[in-house]
Amino acid sequence: NASSVKEFILLGLSENQRVQKIYFVMFLFFYMLIVAGNLLIVITVISSQRLNSPMYFFLCYLSFVDVCYSSVTAPKMIADFLVEDKTISFVGCIAQLFGVHFFGCTEIFILTVMAYDRYIAICRPLHCTTLMTRGVCGRMVIGSWVGGFIHSVVQTLLTTQLPFCGPNKIDHYFCDVHPLLQLACTDTYAVGIIVVANSGMISLSCFFILVMSYVAILVSLRSQTSEGRHKALSTCGSHITMVILFFGPCTFIYIRPSSNLSEDKSVAVFYTVITPMLNPLIYTLRNEEMKNAMRKLW
Repeated sequence: NASSVKEFILLGLSENQRVQKIYFVMFLFFYMLIVAGNLLIVITVISSQRLNSPMYFFLCYLSFVDVCYSSVTAPKMIADFLVEDKTISFVGCIAQLFGVHFFGCTEIFILTVMAYDRYIAICRPLHCTTLMTRGVCGRMVIGSWVGGFIHSVVQTLLTTQLPFCGPNKIDHYFCDVHPLLQLACTDTYAVGIIVVANSGMISLSCFFILVMSYVAILVSLRSQTSEGRHKALSTCGSHITMVILFFGPCTFIYIRPSSNLSEDKSVAVFYTVITPMLNPLIYTLRNEEMKNAMRKLW
């Protein structure tokens, strides 16, 4: 039952040579925006003394995770658009699988923590400084990293136990659990159920916390003035947009057994490339504090 496959072939987003060249230019531009935009947010938050609230503390880590998350998949995908040999070693494939789930799950936890921070800031403003101290925020971020690591270890161990004896073509642009399950030369039904249950439990529990946080926020805003309501909702708007853009595609992929890989890889572009690219724009265009801090840094 030992694996005889030493490398996999990634079919990518398209096998059309002309389309691949267009994709190369497009996704290289997207990746440069991801790295530049998110690192700019990290540098701005670290260097600015005014951006010392928990919201910016979490945003700094969210931007850092976005850079790491995209860097696990995007460079390999971009390079593969220009080469005939789109292979990845077995070890490289498993490392990519680990990275995708580690940074992806960490991002889900950080987005959930940010929703809790918004709830405290709007619903319990007088207790904000005592409840959301720098130490508490630090422990929340560490908890997010640890949670992402545990989830990723489970997904990786389940996959590495499977025997792969051919074929070795992955209909995706990176190594993920569902494509590898389809290539395993054994019955993967039980493993598939565990994988979906693991991912689904995390996604649904975090989504439930997010929804409850925003329900509590909306209820508390009823007693505030229209100006106060507008200010509170504008600070939440950016976070809600990120949650929809990231959670929607992620939940679609991982909360169900995969049946159509070509559909899955198109959806995966949203949470591995599009959302990390839009994150800096979403959090800066509607945020005067961030824009002023960036002007000062510039």
